[in-house]
Amino acid sequence: MSGYVSGKRAVVEALRAGGVSEVLLASGARETEGLREVREAAVTAGVPVKQVPREQLDLVAEDHRGVVARLSQTAVAGRELSERDLSSFAFSEEAIVVVLDGVTDPQNLGAAARAADAAGAELLVTRVKRAAGVTDAAVRASAGALLTLPHARVANITKALERLKDAGFTVAGLDAEAPGSIYEQACPTGRLALVVGSEGSGMSRLAKEHCDVLVSLPMRGKVASLNAAASLAATLFAWVLPLRR
Repeated sequence: MSGYVSGKRAVVEALRAGGVSEVLLASGARETEGLREVREAAVTAGVPVKQVPREQLDLVAEDHRGVVARLSQTAVAGRELSERDLSSFAFSEEAIVVVLDGVTDPQNLGAAARAADAAGAELLVTRVKRAAGVTDAAVRASAGALLTLPHARVANITKALERLKDAGFTVAGLDAEAPGSIYEQACPTGRLALVVGSEGSGMSRLAKEHCDVLVSLPMRGKVASLNAAASLAATLFAWVLPLRR
């Protein structure tokens, strides 16, 4: 993960999550409500705020909007879990885990993490290779969710799914070619791992074979599909959460 987070909303969430060592503001930045919120969050967190030339911020973030938070090395190193951690994670009895199989767009990763967090997911699982990393852009798109949602980055998705099954999870996959839609297939009760594939090809063959249930989203308009994050959000709120009120 990058050692910096940029943008007012993401910086505020990073400050609330802890692990920020310093906030850098562009010299001469206009005092807005968002900037005041950053300052207040920094005071609450006891984090120093420093004004620097905008060019200095340009070196660490492309679209910083005048605000950058420097993360402590402990925070950067301690946010990611491994595949092995899945076997010892303290899941609740009705835990939701979101598994992204090959999502490569940082914006999509961030939006998916935001949806997962909003739905109360306890863990996000993504691939290490051929997948988006936790970059500044991804954190910003997540509105800070990637800074607080436990996140396991794994080398092998299918092995991760096996560990989740051993922990009592039913694995459901979102697949456009599934025999039934979320309106036709009942959502499993208990612990659930929901797998969403890449933006283009969907889930890998092996990941699909490890699913206990496959469901699709009913597409009634002219658009043939939704991106991974939108598909995830729709499935979480229309199919998974109604059984977990």
